[in-house]
Amino acid sequence: MSYQVIEMYGENEPWWFFSDWEEDIVSRQEFQTFEEANNYLHKIIMGLTNDYEQMTFKPDFMAAFWNEDEVRFCEECDDDLQLYRGILMLENGERMVVDGKEQNEKISISREAKCCKRFS
Repeated sequence: MSYQVIEMYGENEPWWFFSDWEEDIVSRQEFQTFEEANNYLHKIIMGLTNDYEQMTFKPDFMAAFWNEDEVRFCEECDDDLQLYRGILMLENGERMVVDGKEQNEKISISREAKCCKRFS
Protein backbone atom coordinates (compact mmCIF):
# COMPACT_ATOMS: atom_id res chain seq x y z
CA MET A 1 0.00 0.00 0.00
CA SER A 2 1.23 3.51 -0.76
CA TYR A 3 -0.01 7.03 -0.20
CA GLN A 4 0.48 10.12 -2.32
CA VAL A 5 0.28 13.74 -1.19
CA ILE A 6 -0.39 15.98 -4.16
CA GLU A 7 -0.19 19.75 -4.43
CA MET A 8 -2.12 21.46 -7.21
CA TYR A 9 -2.50 24.97 -8.57
CA GLY A 10 -5.27 25.94 -10.96
CA GLU A 11 -8.85 27.02 -11.56
CA ASN A 12 -10.52 24.20 -9.59
CA GLU A 13 -10.44 23.00 -6.02
CA PRO A 14 -8.82 19.56 -5.70
CA TRP A 15 -12.04 17.61 -5.11
CA TRP A 16 -13.60 18.19 -8.53
CA PHE A 17 -11.52 15.58 -10.38
CA PHE A 18 -12.34 16.82 -13.87
CA SER A 19 -10.78 14.70 -16.63
CA ASP A 20 -7.73 16.98 -16.88
CA TRP A 21 -7.21 17.49 -13.13
CA GLU A 22 -3.71 16.00 -13.18
CA GLU A 23 -2.49 18.87 -15.39
CA ASP A 24 -2.71 21.13 -12.31
CA ILE A 25 -0.29 19.02 -10.23
CA VAL A 26 2.79 20.95 -9.11
CA SER A 27 4.15 18.41 -6.61
CA ARG A 28 3.63 14.73 -5.81
CA GLN A 29 5.21 12.94 -2.84
CA GLU A 30 5.00 9.18 -2.24
CA PHE A 31 4.82 7.54 1.22
CA GLN A 32 4.66 3.93 2.39
CA THR A 33 2.51 4.55 5.47
CA PHE A 34 -0.60 6.58 6.19
CA GLU A 35 1.11 8.21 9.18
CA GLU A 36 4.01 9.53 7.07
CA ALA A 37 1.66 10.87 4.41
CA ASN A 38 -0.71 12.42 6.95
CA ASN A 39 2.16 14.14 8.79
CA TYR A 40 3.46 15.58 5.52
CA LEU A 41 -0.06 16.66 4.49
CA HIS A 42 -0.53 18.55 7.76
CA LYS A 43 2.91 20.16 7.45
CA ILE A 44 2.02 21.49 3.98
CA ILE A 45 -1.43 22.63 5.16
CA MET A 46 0.11 24.56 8.07
CA GLY A 47 2.45 26.34 5.67
CA LEU A 48 -0.36 27.22 3.28
CA THR A 49 -2.54 28.67 6.06
CA ASN A 50 0.16 31.35 6.48
CA ASP A 51 0.18 32.21 2.75
CA TYR A 52 -3.54 32.28 1.93
CA GLU A 53 -6.46 34.32 3.27
CA GLN A 54 -9.19 31.78 2.44
CA MET A 55 -9.35 28.03 2.92
CA THR A 56 -11.79 25.15 2.96
CA PHE A 57 -11.36 21.53 3.95
CA LYS A 58 -13.06 18.27 3.03
CA PRO A 59 -13.14 15.24 5.36
CA ASP A 60 -11.48 13.03 2.75
CA PHE A 61 -8.00 14.58 3.12
CA MET A 62 -8.44 17.50 0.73
CA ALA A 63 -8.03 21.24 1.19
CA ALA A 64 -8.17 24.34 -1.01
CA PHE A 65 -6.54 27.70 -0.35
CA TRP A 66 -6.95 30.99 -2.20
CA ASN A 67 -6.53 34.74 -2.09
CA GLU A 68 -9.39 36.75 -3.57
CA ASP A 69 -7.03 38.76 -5.78
CA GLU A 70 -5.27 35.70 -7.23
CA VAL A 71 -7.14 35.25 -10.51
CA ARG A 72 -6.51 34.49 -14.16
CA PHE A 73 -8.37 36.25 -16.93
CA CYS A 74 -10.14 33.86 -19.29
CA GLU A 75 -10.50 35.29 -22.79
CA GLU A 76 -12.96 32.57 -23.81
CA CYS A 77 -15.45 33.45 -21.08
CA ASP A 78 -14.40 37.11 -20.68
CA ASP A 79 -14.14 36.77 -16.91
CA ASP A 80 -11.63 36.40 -14.10
CA LEU A 81 -11.27 32.86 -12.74
CA GLN A 82 -10.24 32.26 -9.15
CA LEU A 83 -6.98 30.33 -8.76
CA TYR A 84 -6.64 27.73 -6.00
CA ARG A 85 -3.77 25.98 -4.28
CA GLY A 86 -5.06 22.49 -3.53
CA ILE A 87 -3.65 19.64 -1.52
CA LEU A 88 -4.94 16.10 -1.28
CA MET A 89 -3.94 12.63 -0.17
CA LEU A 90 -4.53 9.55 -2.32
CA GLU A 91 -4.26 5.89 -1.39
CA ASN A 92 -2.72 3.74 -4.13
CA GLY A 93 -3.47 6.52 -6.62
CA GLU A 94 -7.18 6.64 -5.69
CA ARG A 95 -9.05 9.16 -3.57
CA MET A 96 -9.43 8.31 0.08
CA VAL A 97 -12.84 7.13 1.26
CA VAL A 98 -14.06 8.38 4.63
CA ASP A 99 -16.91 6.67 6.50
CA GLY A 100 -17.46 4.35 3.55
CA LYS A 101 -18.57 7.24 1.32
CA GLU A 102 -16.93 8.45 -1.85
CA GLN A 103 -18.12 11.91 -2.77
CA ASN A 104 -17.20 12.81 -6.33
CA GLU A 105 -18.16 16.47 -6.63
CA LYS A 106 -18.22 17.21 -10.32
CA ILE A 107 -21.66 18.82 -10.23
CA SER A 108 -22.52 21.75 -7.98
CA ILE A 109 -25.75 22.06 -6.02
CA SER A 110 -27.26 23.95 -8.96
CA ARG A 111 -26.46 20.88 -11.11
CA GLU A 112 -24.05 22.91 -13.24
CA ALA A 113 -20.47 21.88 -13.86
CA LYS A 114 -18.14 23.94 -11.71
CA CYS A 115 -15.72 25.16 -14.31
CA CYS A 116 -15.11 27.92 -16.80
CA LYS A 117 -17.93 28.63 -19.27
CA ARG A 118 -15.59 27.73 -22.13
CA PHE A 119 -16.05 24.05 -21.16
CA SER A 120 -19.87 24.14 -20.99
